[in-house]
Amino acid sequence: MKFHTNILQIDSEAEVDRICSFIQQQVAMTKRDGVVIGLSGGIDSALCAELCFKALNSHNVLGLILPERESNPISAEYASVQAQKMGLNTVTIDISSTLEGFGTYKKRDEVVKEIYPDYNDQCKFKIVLPSDLLSRDAFNFFTLKIEDRNGNVISNRLDNQSMRRIVAATDTKQRTRMMFLYYYAEMNNYLVCGTTNKSEVIQGFFVKYGDGGVDIEPIAHLYKTQVYQLSRHLGVIDEIIERAPSPDTFNFQVTDEEFYFRMPYEKLDLLLYAWENNVALTEVCEALSLTEEQIRRAFRDFTSKYNATKHLRVLPPTLD
Repeated sequence: MKFHTNILQIDSEAEVDRICSFIQQQVAMTKRDGVVIGLSGGIDSALCAELCFKALNSHNVLGLILPERESNPISAEYASVQAQKMGLNTVTIDISSTLEGFGTYKKRDEVVKEIYPDYNDQCKFKIVLPSDLLSRDAFNFFTLKIEDRNGNVISNRLDNQSMRRIVAATDTKQRTRMMFLYYYAEMNNYLVCGTTNKSEVIQGFFVKYGDGGVDIEPIAHLYKTQVYQLSRHLGVIDEIIERAPSPDTFNFQVTDEEFYFRMPYEKLDLLLYAWENNVALTEVCEALSLTEEQIRRAFRDFTSKYNATKHLRVLPPTLD
C-alpha cells in the first residue's frame, strides 16, 4: 500500500468491538470480576475508561482519580466530568502526603536549587527537550526552565546527573499511583487497565512499574492520532479531546511535545509508521512535504529512543 496522510485512519466501530472483546476475554481468562483504571484527565485514560465501560458494565469498572499538589487542578476536574458523563464509579485520593513521605518533592527540589538557588514555593519548573526536531537538528539534552514569582523564565541546560536525579524523583509519582491502583484491584479482584498508546510504547514514554506496570494494555496498538479517532467516536468529553496532551508531572505545565516527542502527534505518528514499516524515503517526502534530511533526522531520533528504552518493554532477564 502506498504511504499517504490518511494511512492511520481506522474503522472506529470495528476497532471498538475488537478492543472490547479483548478486554472481556482478558477479564474472563484471569477469572477477575472487572477492571480498575486511573483517570488522569487526559485522552488516553478517558478512552480506556470508555472502552472498559462498554466491554463490561458500570458495576465492573472503577476509576481512580489520583491528584497531587503539583497536578494541574483541571486534570482532576476533567477526570470527574468524564466519569460523571459515563456514570462511572470513582474514588479520589490525593497522593501528595505519600509522595512527601518518600521525599519526592524534597529530593527533586534539592537538584533544582543547586542550579537556581533562589528557587522556592512561588516558582514553577519543568524540563524540556530542544523544540521542533524537523526544523533543526539537536541532541536530546534536557533544559531546566524555571518561572519565578514575577513570571520571568530562566533556562539552564541540565547535565546528565542532574537530569537523572530529577527524573528519578518525578517517576515516583507514577509508581505511587500504580501502588494505589493495585491496592484497589486486589481488594476487588480486578485487573489494572493500562493507558499507554503505541506512540508512547515505541519510544519508551512511560515509567516501568509506574504507568507501564499494568495487567492489560487495550490501546497499546493505537497511535495517538488513532486514540483521538476512537475518543471522538465514543464521545469522550470535548474538554479532554481539545486539551494539549501533557505528562502533568511538573508545576510548570509542559506538553508531551515539549517534554519528549519534539514534534506534534499529527506528524509524529505518520513518521513513526513510516519508520516502523520501512517506507521508502521518497514516498514519505512526497506525502508529508518534507525533505529527506528532515525524515532521516526524525528516524535517527526514533531509533535512539527505541534502543535506549528496550529494557522498559521486556520482562527482567533470567537464566532460563
